[in-house]
Amino acid sequence: MMRGRADENQKKRLVTLILTLVIFGGFLYVYSRKDGSSALEYGSKSLKKIGSSYWSGDDDADESSFKPGEDGEDAVMLKSIPVCDDRLSELIPCLDRNLIYQTRLKLDLSLMEHYERHCPLPERRYNCLIPPPPGYKIPIKWPISRDEVWKANIPHTHLATEKSDQNWMTVKGEKISFPGGGTHFHYGADKYIASIANMLNFPNYNLNNKGSIRTVLDVGCGVASFGGYLLSSDIIAMSLAPNDVHQNQIQFALERGIPAYLGVLGTKRLPWPSQSFELAHCSRCRIDWIQRDGILLLELDRLLRPGGYFVYSSPEAYAQDEEDLRIWKEMSGLVERMCWKIAAKRNQTVIWVKPLTNDCYMEREPGTQPPLCRSDNDPDAVWDMHMEACITPYAEYNQRGRGSSLAPWPARLITPPPRLADFGYSNEMFEKDTEVWQQRVENYWTLLSSKIKSDTLRNLMDMKANIGSFAAALKDKDVWVMNVVPKDGPNTLKIVYDRGLIGTVHDWCEAFSTYPRTYDLLHAWTVFSDIGRKGCSVEDLLIEMDRMLRPKGFVIVRDKRSVVEFIKKYLQMLHWEAVATTDAGRDVLQDEEDDTVLMIQKKMWLTSESLRELE
Repeated sequence: MMRGRADENQKKRLVTLILTLVIFGGFLYVYSRKDGSSALEYGSKSLKKIGSSYWSGDDDADESSFKPGEDGEDAVMLKSIPVCDDRLSELIPCLDRNLIYQTRLKLDLSLMEHYERHCPLPERRYNCLIPPPPGYKIPIKWPISRDEVWKANIPHTHLATEKSDQNWMTVKGEKISFPGGGTHFHYGADKYIASIANMLNFPNYNLNNKGSIRTVLDVGCGVASFGGYLLSSDIIAMSLAPNDVHQNQIQFALERGIPAYLGVLGTKRLPWPSQSFELAHCSRCRIDWIQRDGILLLELDRLLRPGGYFVYSSPEAYAQDEEDLRIWKEMSGLVERMCWKIAAKRNQTVIWVKPLTNDCYMEREPGTQPPLCRSDNDPDAVWDMHMEACITPYAEYNQRGRGSSLAPWPARLITPPPRLADFGYSNEMFEKDTEVWQQRVENYWTLLSSKIKSDTLRNLMDMKANIGSFAAALKDKDVWVMNVVPKDGPNTLKIVYDRGLIGTVHDWCEAFSTYPRTYDLLHAWTVFSDIGRKGCSVEDLLIEMDRMLRPKGFVIVRDKRSVVEFIKKYLQMLHWEAVATTDAGRDVLQDEEDDTVLMIQKKMWLTSESLRELE
């Protein structure tokens, strides 16, 4: 009897062992079927250098043996770039919570540090192509897109339920529609904007006030209906929101064709120079403006032009409960010490106006808080700069001119602004730059004429904007341009804003703060040569550009011929195709005689999951 039991136990152990091995083998099989880039983990496969073992198959390859533009490129055999896991279809590399979790960053949540940029190291990048979500369709064209988008492109309908009482958005079959409502303007952004203009006694209920208000910052913008409805008044708003609990707000805004940027008022300065905006707006934006000695309100003060407005719609402006009254009292005291005055106050909204000159600052009692910023505090330095709780005084030309001295829109687009002198630019240089880029853009559109119609393009990015003349040349097109100024070059972004345009500072060695598939056209003027000189990866930049670019979108590369030929080798594995290549021609702004223009279009491709969704 004992032996029989022992045999039975031995059989049970054997069966258990076999089952365990089968299950373990199954896991190994599934894992081996995945490409390394499909895992939701960083550092899966490196594409760092074209001469590396990943590309050439040579384990002993020297990564430094090949550089973009060198001879002998034809001998290099390129392999395909892997496609990311479908779960990464909305990846924003420098705003990825998965990265924060994996690297165990110690961040102060109360200061919103977890919503600021935290980029992966090169060896921890995914290095794969971001797939579109299942069922993705070519976006609806502007201006219809202001009011409706494809649900499949942004399959997030929770805001429609969560904000149903505020009229943000509604789901209608295959589309999501935007009635124009907001947290504080349930009856429509258009009526709300007209009421603000009326409060300020602007003619014809038009907030642009005969062109004096052109650039606006909308903080905590929701789905950016406020900015969307300002466009018809010749006002362009930078709609700002973090990738927070209400995720996809900025994704909705850009899908609609409305200018927007992912960012947060946390510990770092916003990526815009001083005196960038005529008006800032906060409608129930859930920001504690009086925290840390008013540092967030002082950041708005830095960004506002002389005589600029802050429109604040919030319970503190009108409610009568004890807590709201306390906040209102503290906030009122703070803005008074900042020399802001109430321009209007009605119902649920208060509008403050910033002084035109430094006179009020000089008349404050000694020791008044907040203090004026130190003379060595550059108000235009913004890349990775911590905010300071101080008031930014005006330059001497503001004091003399009692304001920014800018021409009204649209004349300011082609009028040399006073801050040109900060870069040693003359009026003649400004005018010549504008003229040359007008001709260049006309040539671009000629090359693209067989591929685009009047409504093909909406969201454009100039990856190296200089003083914004590429965007200025598009003034008659129904498009908007995100003008990007490199963080280590002349900070000409303040000229871009003085011209009535918008943009940001960025380092192209890192990923941009936007969702995938948010731009129709990327213009890369000597961008590849620049990052090559910095020692950053051209391959990484190409993958990042693919992430930002919408399917069927375009890339214009203007660079040295050797750089263009190098990029051509990547077209097939990026699922891009060359539309046209031409000699750039010689002009007064061109440093090299062999500059070439390459026109590229991104193909529409879907993963197997997306195809199943469409069937």
